[in-house]
Amino acid sequence: MIFIKKYILLLLIGFTIVAGCKHAVTATDLYGKWNYTRLEHPKQSPPGVMPTGDLREQTPYIEFTKGDSLRMVWGGQLLSHGTFTVDGTNINYKEILADGSTRSFPFYISSFKDNTMIFETLGEDASRVTVVKE
Repeated sequence: MIFIKKYILLLLIGFTIVAGCKHAVTATDLYGKWNYTRLEHPKQSPPGVMPTGDLREQTPYIEFTKGDSLRMVWGGQLLSHGTFTVDGTNINYKEILADGSTRSFPFYISSFKDNTMIFETLGEDASRVTVVKE
């Protein structure tokens, strides 16, 4: 009986360790065009989700290219562009503004598997975006 309890405890510890390990994302993992499939605003009261039809109509995407450039397109128009670096599960984005100045902020990657990624911004205007790689 003691052997079984120790075995179960070891299994639980092993599963906890495996579940706690997240894949560190690299720039190479990100290269390509990622189409938005869901846009949420979890900190709004009540939390908001952009209707799928509206999202489809705007065809937003984020594109990561070699040279570590990033651009966001919404409704066929360039919404934002800049450079990025990756640190584990964070994309550190340095946006180039219209006047040539820059601002930096992180995107936290909360899920990354197969060709689907969920990334989030933090703060009061937080958003959570689900994207699928083309």
